[in-house]
Amino acid sequence: MSRVPGWLGRLGAGLSEMGERLDERRAEVERERRESAAEPAPTPPDTAVPATEAYPEEFVPSAPRPDPAQAVPWGVRVAAEAGWRLLVLAGTVWVLMKAISAIQLVVMSFVVALLLTALLQPTVARLKRAGVPGGAATALTAILGFVVIGLMGWFVTWQVMANIDDLSGQVQDGIDDLRRWLLNSPFHVTDKQINGIAKNLRDAIGDNTDSITSAGLEGVTVVVEALTGILLAFFSTLFLLYDGKRIWEWTLKLVPAAARPGVAGAGPRAWATLTAYVRGTVIVALIDAIFIGLGIYFLDVPMAVPLAVFIFLFSFIPLVGAVASGALAVVVALVTQGVFTAVMTLAVVLAVQQIEGHILQPFILGRAVRVHPLAVVLSVAAGGMVAGIGGAIVAVPLVAVTNTVVGYLHTYSREQALRHAPRPRGATAAGVAPVASPAAPPAGSAGPETPADKAP
Repeated sequence: MSRVPGWLGRLGAGLSEMGERLDERRAEVERERRESAAEPAPTPPDTAVPATEAYPEEFVPSAPRPDPAQAVPWGVRVAAEAGWRLLVLAGTVWVLMKAISAIQLVVMSFVVALLLTALLQPTVARLKRAGVPGGAATALTAILGFVVIGLMGWFVTWQVMANIDDLSGQVQDGIDDLRRWLLNSPFHVTDKQINGIAKNLRDAIGDNTDSITSAGLEGVTVVVEALTGILLAFFSTLFLLYDGKRIWEWTLKLVPAAARPGVAGAGPRAWATLTAYVRGTVIVALIDAIFIGLGIYFLDVPMAVPLAVFIFLFSFIPLVGAVASGALAVVVALVTQGVFTAVMTLAVVLAVQQIEGHILQPFILGRAVRVHPLAVVLSVAAGGMVAGIGGAIVAVPLVAVTNTVVGYLHTYSREQALRHAPRPRGATAAGVAPVASPAAPPAGSAGPETPADKAP
């Protein structure tokens, strides 16, 4: 019995040695299988085994699938990237327009104040240079400007009310003359046709009596809104003239720091463009009103002076305003003085407008605020659809200012890219082309030295 434990010990040692050998063999087989899987031995072409025969169907290796983004054609990817960005911009513009329409009176009053400030700021600057204190110069200029505008409105109203009775008789006589001319004209118009047209006009007025009455009642609301807008524009103009520098500096603080230098440079140039546009438009409108007014005065057209004032005011709407005011003068001449006077009035209006379009505007406004006629027509139409007459007046200066800002920012970004671009190895200062500086403000638009001072 004493020899049994020794036998059991030897058996256990043998079994342990056998297990170790089996483990070593198993590890060797596993290592060989991994090596063969990592670097498969090439199979001769004549002895190649199809994949379906070498492996079961469920273990047949498949080619890696491409990235789904890479499978989409390049043009479709570019269109999709541009499309969602355009959708975001369109949504932003839509929300902005909704917000503006909700406070349209405030926005239009502030825009009118900007235009008036651009017109009156040179006068304030001259008074300050003459030694007048800033507050007194601002108050004097603003009050004088609004008094002149008020006197113009009062003068037009007074002339219309003073000549309304004579004008009514002249209009009736003119209609009778026009009727006789049509009956004797080669157009073969009969008296029955003329009476039918007159009857249709009377019926149209009678059918729309309720609409006309409601429009008259709504006119009270319009008058209240107009007075509110005038007060807002007056106070906004006053503060922009007096404290425009600090308002501009505060506005710059709302801009991200990375974009602040570009905006700080674009602001004075935009203001110079707006100033040049407003001043040039006022001069051109004044010349139109004077020469057309003189022409219709010598043609004995009634209310020549009020018509000249209307022409001056309508000239602030490019293209459309000139056509409307000229048509008004021709119609008044037609119904009061006859066909010959109307034709002569039309000739005067067309001559003055041709001189304006080909000589006055290029010479006075210059290239700084030149906008393509197609852009003028589209912007006036869009502004009129969005905000009526006020939108039509504001549309063109907005397009001109936007054109100036975009051009400056493009030049500024290109300058910054060239300035921070790595120079070629071994380049010297003489061998590197100079960087073009951003476009300067238009000639003739004087302003303070600093960008903040050039702002309103």
